[in-house]
Amino acid sequence: MEIDFEKLSGLVPAIIQDADTKNVLMLGFMNREAYEKTIETKHVTFWSRTRNCLWTKGETSGHFLHLVSIQNDCDNDTLLVKVHPEGPTCHTGTDTCWGEINDENPLLFLSHLQDFIEKRHEEMPEGSYTTKLFKDGIKRQAQKMGEEALEAVIEAVNGTNEQFTYEVSDMFYHLIVLLTSKGLRIEDVAQELAKRHDPDWDKKRRVAKSKGEME
Repeated sequence: MEIDFEKLSGLVPAIIQDADTKNVLMLGFMNREAYEKTIETKHVTFWSRTRNCLWTKGETSGHFLHLVSIQNDCDNDTLLVKVHPEGPTCHTGTDTCWGEINDENPLLFLSHLQDFIEKRHEEMPEGSYTTKLFKDGIKRQAQKMGEEALEAVIEAVNGTNEQFTYEVSDMFYHLIVLLTSKGLRIEDVAQELAKRHDPDWDKKRRVAKSKGEME
């Protein structure tokens, strides 16, 4: 990776991002030596502009930033460093240097779940219920999703919120299996919903439909 350390007299900004939550944790600076030490130790190391020396985040507090990956930007002069933080990142004790809580959005798990299901689809391990669904085919997958949706409806009317949530979770799992079989992602559903959030969505749909009928 080519990094331009010369623009800022031997330093480049390093944006630190949690690899899981995608939240920005802090901003530091690296010189070539700090970058190389980070790669070697897998603990993020910076160049301290005030102390004029290298410092590894966590060397005194124990709150290390465990390296996941480093990406260069389009000008080769700014680094995006993805990490798994061990404890709070800021010296004040907060999760980030902006005082934000570094919580993962639970909705991101749907994407992680589909990644897992896609891996099952590729590897098809024996004894896996997901493997069995893929082997059973799309018709069976669609049937199972319908069954789970019906159970969710029943619980919505007659059950508790806890049981309703349980059944909706089953429905979502089977939906993601079906999406995977169709070569689609849960993000495709989110994008469709985002389109419908456009105030003019109904109008655009009617116009498109009218054009189709005229053709």
